[in-house]
Amino acid sequence: MLKAKSIVSKDFIIGQTNDRLFGSFVEHMGSVVYNGIYEPGHGTADEDGFRQDVLGLAKELNLSVVRYPGGNFTSGYNWEDGVGPKAERPVKLDLAWRQIEPNSFGLDEFMRWTRKVGAEAIMTVNLGTRGIDEARNLIEYCNFARGSQYSDLRRSHGVEEPYGIRTWCLGNELDGEWQIARKTADEYGRLACETAKAMRWVDPSIELVAVGSSARHMPTFPEWDRTVLMHTYEHVDHLSLHHYIGKKQNDTKTFLAMPMEMEQQIKDVIATCDYVQSVKRTSKKMKLSFDEWNVWREPDVEYTPWQTGCPYDWVKFHMEDALVFGSALLSILRHSDRIDIACQSLLVNTIPMILTEKGGLAWRNPTFYPFQQVSRYGRGQALRLVTDSPKYDTSLYTDVEIVDSAAVYNEEKGELTVFAVNRGEESVRYDLDMRDFGSLSFEEHLVMRHERLNAVNTSDNPYEVRPQAGGETTLDGGKAECVLAPYSWNVIRFAAAK
Repeated sequence: MLKAKSIVSKDFIIGQTNDRLFGSFVEHMGSVVYNGIYEPGHGTADEDGFRQDVLGLAKELNLSVVRYPGGNFTSGYNWEDGVGPKAERPVKLDLAWRQIEPNSFGLDEFMRWTRKVGAEAIMTVNLGTRGIDEARNLIEYCNFARGSQYSDLRRSHGVEEPYGIRTWCLGNELDGEWQIARKTADEYGRLACETAKAMRWVDPSIELVAVGSSARHMPTFPEWDRTVLMHTYEHVDHLSLHHYIGKKQNDTKTFLAMPMEMEQQIKDVIATCDYVQSVKRTSKKMKLSFDEWNVWREPDVEYTPWQTGCPYDWVKFHMEDALVFGSALLSILRHSDRIDIACQSLLVNTIPMILTEKGGLAWRNPTFYPFQQVSRYGRGQALRLVTDSPKYDTSLYTDVEIVDSAAVYNEEKGELTVFAVNRGEESVRYDLDMRDFGSLSFEEHLVMRHERLNAVNTSDNPYEVRPQAGGETTLDGGKAECVLAPYSWNVIRFAAAK
C-alpha cells in the first residue's frame, strides 16, 4: 500500500475561512431559473412559484451567498424589465444564450428566493450595454430606504424595507470576445472606477468586485488584471477570477491533476494584485472573489435556441468529476487568506449541483456532496498542512501529489476536519500527526467512491454516487492512521476530547 503523511498543527494558520466562500450562482441561462428554481406549475411550487424540492436541496448546501443575474446574461440585461407587475413585464431576446426571456422572474423574486434559502445575494450590474446610470439606479432601488424615485418604485412593488445588498460585481467577463459590449482593460477600468464611486455615494457600506480575467488561458492574462487594478485599486474590495475544469482527453490521471492549474491561477492573480499594491504604495491588500468555478462536461441534452427554460449544459456529473470538484474546493480553502468570496457555477441544471426534470423530480449530482461537506465542516481556520505524498506524472503535468488535502479547525466547536482526495488507483495509508492539538477523539471518516469512475446519479437511481460512513481510520495519541480508498473523496473528522 502506498503511504502519505501530513503534519497538522493549529499554529500553521492560513486564515479564517470567510462564510462567503460557500456560495453558488443563479443565472438566467437554460433551465437554471425557468424549470429550475422557478416552475409555477410544478407539484411542489409554493405561492411564489419556487420549487420546494429544489429549495430543500439548496438549504442542505448551507449556501452563504448566491450571485445573480449573471454571468454573460448581465451584459445585455435591463433590470427594470424584471420588476413590477408580471403582466406588464416585456418579453425580450437574450443574446448571450440565444433564449427568450419572459422576465417573469426578476430581482424581487430572486430576493424572496434567497431569503427562503437563507443566503445573501451578490448582485451583478450591467457594465456591457449600460453603465453608471443603471448601476446607481439599481443600488438606489435595492439599498436606499425611501423618498427617491427608485426606492419608492421598490416600495410600490410591495417591498417596504430596502434589501441592503452588501456585495456588488461591476460587470462580468468584459475581456471576453463572447461578451456583449466587450471592452479593453483601460475602457473597463475607467468605467468600473467611476461606477464604483457613484454606487458608494448611494451606499458607502457596500463591497465591490472588479472584473478580472475570465480565464487563465486568455491572451491578456494577467495584464488585464494589472491594468484594471491600476484604475480601480482604491475603489474596489475584490478582484474576480473564473475557472472551469474540463476533461481534455480520455485520461483520468491528467483530469484529476487539472486543479493544479486553478491553484496556479490563484497564485498568479495574488501576485498581480500585490504588484499593483506595491506600485500604489498602499497598505491595502486586495481580496479575491472566485465568483465562478466548477468542473465541466459535455451536456447530456441538446440545447434548442430561442426557447424559455430549455436545458443548457444540462449534465449528469461522473464520479471522477466529483473528485476534481473536491480538489478545486481544497484549492480555495488553501488560499482562504486572500479569497473572501467563492461561487460554484451554477446551482441548478447547468453544470449543476442540483438536477431537475420539468414537472418531475429534483436530485443531487455527485458534486453536491463535497460542496455540502466542505460548507458544513470547512468553516473555521484553514490550516497549512506539511504533507509528504507519493507523486505521478502525466503528459501535461509533473509531480502531481496522489493525496490532495486540506484541513480546517473550528476552535469554537473544538472540531478538526481533514479533507482528502486520493487521485490514485491504489489505496493509500495516510498518516496524520495531530499531536499539537492535545487529546482528540475520532468522530467519523466519510468516503465517496464508486467502482466505476463514470457512475452518475439519475432520477431513477438518485443515490448511486454518495458518501458513506465507515472509512478506515484509527487514532492513537494524537496520531491517526487513515486508509484512503482508490479514487476517493474523504472527510475525516476529529473533536477535542471532553
